Amino acid sequence: MTKAVRLDAFGGPEVMGLADVDLPEPGPGEARLRQTAIGFNYIDVYQRSGTYPLPLPTGLGHEAAGVVEAVGPGVTQVRAEDRAATMNAGLGAYATARNVAADRLVPIPAGIDDATAATVLFKGLTAQYLLRKTHAVQPGDLILVHAAAGGVGQILARWGKALGAEVLGTAGGPEKCAAARAAGCDIAVDYTRPDWVAALLEATGGRKARVVYDSVGRDTFLHSLDCAAPHGLVVVYGGASGPAPAIAPELLGRKGNLFLTRPSVFPHNADAAALRANAAELFEAVARGTVTVPIGARFPLAEIAAAHRAAEARATTGAILIEP
Repeated sequence: MTKAVRLDAFGGPEVMGLADVDLPEPGPGEARLRQTAIGFNYIDVYQRSGTYPLPLPTGLGHEAAGVVEAVGPGVTQVRAEDRAATMNAGLGAYATARNVAADRLVPIPAGIDDATAATVLFKGLTAQYLLRKTHAVQPGDLILVHAAAGGVGQILARWGKALGAEVLGTAGGPEKCAAARAAGCDIAVDYTRPDWVAALLEATGGRKARVVYDSVGRDTFLHSLDCAAPHGLVVVYGGASGPAPAIAPELLGRKGNLFLTRPSVFPHNADAAALRANAAELFEAVARGTVTVPIGARFPLAEIAAAHRAAEARATTGAILIEP
């Protein structure tokens, strides 16, 4: 038996319910993970609300950490009592325990606690592909990170800085701009100001970014095009304010022969070997102190609706941890 969040209809945070669910023995290729820490990601809001529709009923949540309790036939990747974390193992991380495909588990190195593993994996692997694959950041690159006080934003800022980039950031309000600067941004501006683009370019002396990382979407996307240098890259990887508006391809030419992409963390980690290699690189960065994930708020699993409300109100900085 496990306690798990079930979603029977799309809507506000109140549609999530916590239920007792029978948990069978792990099947072939599966392992049972007793979860000690659960990560929250904004995609959870999109899926709960129906912005990203799912077949119903469904569980929610993409990442968690804990201890392997049992393994099914044929499993060699993990053993009982191993500490492990999971991301992209199917929905259902909002639970006290669950069975997952064993090849979607990654070992948690000694020295990294479960709370860190649970809150860094999804966000850190997102930053990893953005900084290392979507554009391989080089020393001297000027990059712009929207929502730089958020979970992914702070990792992008810290890791980008460690790679030798000059990091610009935007955030909502003075307190979050201060958090963005503390995370490594050389310059941070408040994107709730109507003149934030002018303020940013004034602070840089008119220089624009080689890469713009935009997780905000609707409210920032068109402005992101104005912040990218000629032949620069605009990366839309989220839509916290709503989906980015559609544009005519010709606009990219008028804005400076820009490149535009809309990647996702899931294809970058669809292969089990790639997932483990990417997670190992991430955990090495955590061990070095390059990547840190301040936990800005903690909520019991029974109060998952409050966690979603806080995230949607942008009332937190850093990561949100859900405690089973």
